[in-house]
Amino acid sequence: MTDHERPLNERGRRAADAVARVLCARGYAPDVIWSSDAERTIETARHLIRIIPGAQTVLRNSALYHASSDQIMEICKHQEEPNEARCLMILAHNPGISDLYHRWSGQQHRFPTGCCAVFKRIGNGTWARPKSWRSIDLILPREIETKS
Repeated sequence: MTDHERPLNERGRRAADAVARVLCARGYAPDVIWSSDAERTIETARHLIRIIPGAQTVLRNSALYHASSDQIMEICKHQEEPNEARCLMILAHNPGISDLYHRWSGQQHRFPTGCCAVFKRIGNGTWARPKSWRSIDLILPREIETKS
């Protein structure tokens, strides 16, 4: 089986469920999810929307599969963010997603399975400008699973 076809493992399923509960509890639950079309990210999205109340939209984008941080920002610039979306989630892969976190937060951090960074857009900032974003939370599944 190829990397693209690889399903989410048990640790990933537990992480997705735990992260979904924390996103809800902290008021960050996404109503729109842009996801790579890899099997494991689609399965992650399914776990999230099963736990998060309300209707969510999951949009698959093959360009997010193993995209660099530059490619992720380019995708974001050319996608129309749904006007009704209060909170958008991007499900992508390393190293691109952890590099994007570094660019927007100024901090280096490993992104293990299920790690979720939460950013808030500042004013009318643009996707491409790191100063347009403020890191407000970093959810690490292993930390929240041990606290449960």
